[in-house]
Amino acid sequence: MEESEIDVTGKLYVVPTPIGNLEDMTYRAINILKKCDFILAEDTRTSSVLLKHYEISTKMFSHHKFNEHKSSEQIVDRIKAGANIGLISDAGTPAISDPGFLLVRACVEAGVSIECLPGATAFVPALVLSGLPTDRFCFEGFLPAKKGRQTRLKELGSESRTMVFYESPYRVIKTLTQFAEYFGADRIISVSREISKFFEETIRGRVSELITHFTQNEPRGEFVIVVNGVEKKDKIKK
Repeated sequence: MEESEIDVTGKLYVVPTPIGNLEDMTYRAINILKKCDFILAEDTRTSSVLLKHYEISTKMFSHHKFNEHKSSEQIVDRIKAGANIGLISDAGTPAISDPGFLLVRACVEAGVSIECLPGATAFVPALVLSGLPTDRFCFEGFLPAKKGRQTRLKELGSESRTMVFYESPYRVIKTLTQFAEYFGADRIISVSREISKFFEETIRGRVSELITHFTQNEPRGEFVIVVNGVEKKDKIKK
């Protein structure tokens, strides 16, 4: 196996981390994080568990949604000066519904070298497990909590591609209820939770059936909801 090399001129390494099982970490990701000058972590307390497990002693600094606007320019300057920096989030691939987008954009605009390693992200296994069409899909991430939520749901009511959403356990029933309103109670969906963890589970059925299920069974864990796109015959009826 070829050993991962660090750029001598400075680079931002976007490094995915496991979304559950620590064994999902790649050899390359471990080697890169060990060789970086320092690591930017969404929550250093959470990431310290991962780094300790793989004996990664590289120093960490916090980089999250509350400080990335201010710190991105300074980080770009450090990379320009020759620093190799690893960017990780609490779980999964940075910048996918996690901090990191603003820093990547700042590096692009400054002409700074960036390398994104392949790795874990929650929506891909959920999409595959759904049994719904995977040839064309749209990733919606988290719906707006308040402003613009209903407008977005109305727009997606005519979406023909498979749709993928992230959701917290506290809003699952609310979101499914709104799906029934805007997409129809008979729309086929798949709900995956705790992907790559001990209690991983995927439940498939009509929106109405899953509302009943999670009303009777308290939602727990992190959720990915995959929704079948509107069928052509349904578009004609409208």
